[in-house]
Amino acid sequence: MKILMVCLGNICRSPLAQGILENKVKDYHLTFEIDSAGTGGWHAGEKPDLRSIQIANKNNIDITAQRARKIRSIDFEYFDWIFAMDQSNLNDLRKQAHEHELDKIVKMTHFSKKYNLQDIPDPYYGEGDGFQIVYDMLSESIDCFLDHLNK
Repeated sequence: MKILMVCLGNICRSPLAQGILENKVKDYHLTFEIDSAGTGGWHAGEKPDLRSIQIANKNNIDITAQRARKIRSIDFEYFDWIFAMDQSNLNDLRKQAHEHELDKIVKMTHFSKKYNLQDIPDPYYGEGDGFQIVYDMLSESIDCFLDHLNK
C-alpha cells in the first residue's frame, strides 16, 4: 500500500505524519510505501521544521532524512491513499485530482474516533504545545486508520 501525507509546506504536519505512520506499521507487520508532500513548494528540499523533529525524537521517531517537496500530478495516480491535514489542503488536492482519484483523498482525521473530520492545526506560527497537540492528533488518527485496514 502506498500512502501520501499532505500539508501546506511539507515541513511540520505531513513529515510528522509520515514518520508516525512509518513507525507504527512496524507494529502491524505491514509493508507500506509512505511519503509526504506539500500543496505549496516554498520549502522544497528543506528538512522538517526543528520543532517537528524534536517532537518526533521525543517519541523515538527520526524524521531528519525527510526533505520537503511539492505534490506532483503523478502522485494522485500513484498513491492508494492521500491524507490532507486540513480542509484547505483537502480542497486544493481535490481541485488538482481527476474525478476517478477523488475517493482516495481524505482528511487525516477521516478514520479518527476522537477527532473525526477535524483539521490538524498548523503549528508553524503557534507557540507552546502546538506540536504536541499535532503529534497526539496524528497518532490517534493513524491508529484508527490502521485499525480500519485490519478489519
